[in-house]
Amino acid sequence: MEKKLTRSIYDRKLSGVFGGLGNYLNIDPTILRLLFAAFTIFNPIFILIYIVAAVIIPTEL
Repeated sequence: MEKKLTRSIYDRKLSGVFGGLGNYLNIDPTILRLLFAAFTIFNPIFILIYIVAAVIIPTEL
């Protein structure tokens, strides 16, 4: 079965981007959330990237 990147409806804190990305990459979404927080401290452009991802990535069915 083909893997698809979708936003999670079960493992979500805000919009499910990291839950879906963690599922797609087979890693814990908490690690992705911590990396996002660390990178955002140094470069706030990651907030815009997150918003774009939340709009573009479809929600899982």
